Amino acid sequence: MPPKGHALLSASSSDRWLHCPPSARLCETYEDKGSDYAAEGTDAHTLCEYKLRKALGMETTDPTENLTWFNQEMDDCATGYAAYILELVEAAKENCPDPVVLIEQRVDFSRWVEEGFGTSDAILIADGTMHVIDYKHGLGVLVSAEDNPQMKCYALGALELFDGIYDIDTVSMTIYQPRRQNISTFEVSKDDLYRWADEVLKPTAELAFAGDGNFLCGEWCGFCKAKNECRARADANLELARYDFKLPPLLTDEDIEDILSRVDALVSWASDIKEYALQQAISGKEWNGWKLVEGRSNRRYTNEAAVIQTVSNAGFDPYERKLLGITAMQKLLGKSRFDELLTAYIEKPQGKPTLVPESDKRPAMNTAKNDFMEENIDE
Repeated sequence: MPPKGHALLSASSSDRWLHCPPSARLCETYEDKGSDYAAEGTDAHTLCEYKLRKALGMETTDPTENLTWFNQEMDDCATGYAAYILELVEAAKENCPDPVVLIEQRVDFSRWVEEGFGTSDAILIADGTMHVIDYKHGLGVLVSAEDNPQMKCYALGALELFDGIYDIDTVSMTIYQPRRQNISTFEVSKDDLYRWADEVLKPTAELAFAGDGNFLCGEWCGFCKAKNECRARADANLELARYDFKLPPLLTDEDIEDILSRVDALVSWASDIKEYALQQAISGKEWNGWKLVEGRSNRRYTNEAAVIQTVSNAGFDPYERKLLGITAMQKLLGKSRFDELLTAYIEKPQGKPTLVPESDKRPAMNTAKNDFMEENIDE
């Protein structure tokens, strides 16, 4: 299991404090309450560690019976994670006879970040390329390895341990996020990584550790403990009020584009404020003009077994029959059997049109206007 303890400037929170240095000290004043998502992620990492150690022939103990959130999906994810790293190991052996795999390895990058340390899920060290792999069990946020500061901090800590022992010139960083079908890899030269550490990481970490620098609102606010009460975040979102809630036809194209770039953050911020106010009210705080009431609820059985028995005894069938969903059906049949039997009966309808930033990797849809223009060009 990984060692306990949290650094003020942890690798996992580096995306936030690198963008918003004073948030590090601000978050220090808040209690870490944890969540079900975090607890599920911890169980998944424990299972991944076991599966990988077992796959590498290391002595280990099956933790399954002690995992609160264990299910078949988690087991499949952990198995896939271990298999992926084994593939990397076999590939590394082609150029290095003795690659080393470190599992749940504590790494120290305090040469650049005061008291900086973290725990890397897996590190594969070999001549030429060093691999740093991080498992993400989350389903909500798609995580990219591209220029990922958490991964780069882990890589720096690994280089501190092995740079003088192995002839490393390239660092490969991978996010393995199976529930999003996401395996994201980013490669950087060792020299470029050290340059980033000296020119960006170290000076920004010094600001963050001292509680200095400027507050900056952005997508990194999502995991900030102070996000509900942060004045800088409120000011950034309230700037949209200068449009005075005009209807779209009264706004310029530039106005619309400006609003689009910030509307998701505004909605997220408003939702956070509502949740914070609710939790405070539940704790006894009274908000002027607002009151706490009991929400609507639906009826439910208190004893399903008794209901089934009672209805059956009365001569009725208490069950409804429902076709399994595609994912459940594929698990039932297995992928190859599923493809063999049901491919002819599966379709994937066109997704609902969605407006996203140009940085989104999905291809642009053809609109009626574009189709018309293409037809005229062909003529």
